[in-house]
Amino acid sequence: MAGYEIPEPADRKQVTDPRSDQQAAEDARPSCDPAFRHGVVVGFDGSTSSERALAYAIGMARRTGSGLIIVHVANRLPTTVWAGCEPPVFVDVPDHRTEVLGLELACADYLSEVPWVLVERGGDICHELEEVGREYSADAIVVGSTHGIVGRIFGSVAGRLARRAQRPVVVIP
Repeated sequence: MAGYEIPEPADRKQVTDPRSDQQAAEDARPSCDPAFRHGVVVGFDGSTSSERALAYAIGMARRTGSGLIIVHVANRLPTTVWAGCEPPVFVDVPDHRTEVLGLELACADYLSEVPWVLVERGGDICHELEEVGREYSADAIVVGSTHGIVGRIFGSVAGRLARRAQRPVVVIP
């Protein structure tokens, strides 16, 4: 039957190789510096408890010879506060705090002993810390404990993270 082609049906679904889907997912994942693979993730917002967590994470990274991934999660507010629409949509609020924290960290002498990187994210703190930990294949996540009535009423970040994380979580009092 030379010269004749059999047309493909318009509604035919393309069958894909499962390995190609996995490869596409790995390609879509942001690449990270190999020096920080299996590093220590620490949540940092400049508070006293996060500074204690950072100090512990620096020592942990130094002892294990790994890198330090410092994560600052920026504010996000639901648009339903303003629009009253459903379902809730989140808007990133400009947060210049990360720039200030980055400058403070760059000038800090205590960070000169370990390689470190500052990662900014927006969203739920627990989810973002766990996501960064997964991306970098972190050995541990270090967070400071919450002191105050808000943490006791709504649940602390450390408690929620410890319940749902897929890697060790170290909570510094």
